[in-house]
Formats: sequence, C-alpha cells, structure tokens
Amino acid sequence: MMMNAEIKALLVSIGSADIDEELIKEAVRTTRPSAGPGAGIESFFFKSGGHRVRLAANKNSPLKVIRCCTDVMLIKDGKPIVSGRLEPALSHCPEQAYLTISGRCVYDCKFCPVPKLAGETKEREEILQLVQEAKRTGQLRAISLTSGVESSIEEEAKRLVSIVSALRARYDVPIGVSVYPTETSSQDLKQAGATEIKYNVETMDPEIFSRVCPGLSLEHILKSLDKAVPIFGKNRVSSNFILGLGESDECVLAGVTKLADMGVIPILRPISPHPLRNGEIDIKRPSSERLLLLARATKRILEERDLRPDMAETMCLPCTGCDITPYRDV
Repeated sequence: MMMNAEIKALLVSIGSADIDEELIKEAVRTTRPSAGPGAGIESFFFKSGGHRVRLAANKNSPLKVIRCCTDVMLIKDGKPIVSGRLEPALSHCPEQAYLTISGRCVYDCKFCPVPKLAGETKEREEILQLVQEAKRTGQLRAISLTSGVESSIEEEAKRLVSIVSALRARYDVPIGVSVYPTETSSQDLKQAGATEIKYNVETMDPEIFSRVCPGLSLEHILKSLDKAVPIFGKNRVSSNFILGLGESDECVLAGVTKLADMGVIPILRPISPHPLRNGEIDIKRPSSERLLLLARATKRILEERDLRPDMAETMCLPCTGCDITPYRDV
C-alpha cells in the first residue's frame, strides 16, 4: 500500500518508528537536528506515493520498519500500514543543505531543547565547507539556514547576513533563512541574497506564547512578517505554527487567517515532548484527524488568498517531512 494523506497523517501523529540500526546503515544516512523542538533526536525519512515523512528513531514506538524486498514496510500492531523506501538526508533533509548556525540559545522557549543542549556555533568557513560537500553529491537543490541566538538577536542576524552573502557569491540555488527577526533583518538578508524568510510565531495564542516563549514578542514577530512580504515577495515568507501546546482549533484557524491575510504561509507543526523538557510544559501531540482537519482548512484559507506553499523552494515547505502540507499532501 502506498502512502496517502490519511496514512501520512497517522505516521505524523505518531512521529516515530522502531527501525533496525543495520537497516539504516545499509539504506540511508539519518539526521540529528541541532535546532528546534526535535534537536538532538536521531530521525530518518520515509517516502511513498509522492509523500514524505520524517520519523524519530524510537525503540518504543508503536510503528516498526521492516525490510520488504528492495523496499521497506511500516507495520503497526502486527499489521502492514504502508510500503515505500528510506530516503537519504542530504544535510538534515533531502535535497537541501539545511544547516544550523548557532546550536545554542539565550532564550528559554519551553518546548525547545536547544537552550539545554549548548551546541556549537558554526563559523562561516565551516558552513561553506558543508554546503560544498552537499554540492558534490549532485543532489543539492537549495540551501536553508536556521539558528538559535548565541548572544543577541542583532549579532545572530549579522552572522546570517555574512554567511548568506558568502553563499550567494558561490552558489546559484535558492537560499532560505529562519531566524528571530530584527528591525532590519528582512532588508539585510534580502540584500545579502536570501530567497525566502521564515520568522516563527510558534503559537498565535497570546497567553500560551507569553508562557512558553518568555522574553520574546509575538507582536514583534507579526510586524516583522508583515514587513517581510513586500521585501521577499509572494509565497516567499512563512512561519512555523506549533500544534500541541493547548491551543484550540478556532485559535489555529484564526491565526492561519491572520497570517494568510498578510501574505504569510503558516506551517502547522505538530510537536512531541522532548526528554530535556520533561515536567516543564504540557504537550499533547495532535491526532491524525486533527492534523487533516486543520491542514485542509488551511488549504482553503490559502486558496482564497492565492497563496501556494508548493511554490516555496527552501526550508520546511518543500521538504514536508514533519507536517501535513497543503498543496503537497492535501
């Protein structure tokens, strides 16, 4: 059986699978993100029927990956769910050099393990080397950069501008950037050569935002997104919108509508609890039914405003591994 939207929603709602280490080694390189809520957790990509899903490797998952002739099959409760193939992660995701600049953050968003990990900050030359390694594979279609905040949002934005400028001088591929915005980050990154920008609202529920993102400003992020649209253009500005923090469906769709009215494409991102945040936040991963309902409603809202997630070329929207993406999955 090939993957369809309903099967993918089931897989995304679970978010993990038990996979034999030898099977991974034989077939595909895994990825271990160093930014965002999934930082530090090994994962792999599975593709079937034109759909792609990213699953965390977890021995305790109700899903299991087994070999099936030249492909693999996912089973649940002893029953086959879907067959397909494991897909190589070029650098964090297929076909993109998706790189984290600062793997540490001075802010303390309660869903994110990065402040607890205290990862490395890559220098510009290291980024250039990693992109060149990806280029040599012949699979590189885009470069995407994300970052925590090592010391200040201003210094982080400057670092990204310098790196984007150096990459643009060497590569004629789309470049996407996800960073916490400053007053001038959109203009500066566009001038440096960025193609697309992503400023994450995380949630459009103000009460939840103030509780889970202390020290950050939802109002500032929304103003920055609004300013970014005329700078980067249609279908070039997006924002991660987390599902599972206690927000209502009404809040989600009102937030989706507000973002779409600005010309911003929302990315509805289901979240899983991270072991480093145990006891700090109450998280409930959305069901497959909720994922499909909200994705289809989001598609209708985007259609009415002539916004097309499938036109995006960098970061999460073309990858689709973590989300149910309108125009690609539904």
